[in-house]
Amino acid sequence: MSEAAARFVMQAEAGTRVVVRGRIEGGVTDAVGYLRSCDGAVCVVETKRGLVSIVLADIVAAKEVPPPPAPRPRRRLDD
Repeated sequence: MSEAAARFVMQAEAGTRVVVRGRIEGGVTDAVGYLRSCDGAVCVVETKRGLVSIVLADIVAAKEVPPPPAPRPRRRLDD
């Protein structure tokens, strides 16, 4: 566990856009989205695919990230 990363997640405000890297069986995985909650044991990140719970002891890295880019405009067929 990275104590600095776990401390960041515990101190970040709910609604902050974050990336949290956590250990899973066979490696690590990232959760990118909005921090929804964090207690002394688990943080919850809302990603595009739904809510992801990450045990604080499994966090390897975490940081704040900028908002996602704006959607690109649709192309018109007559261009």
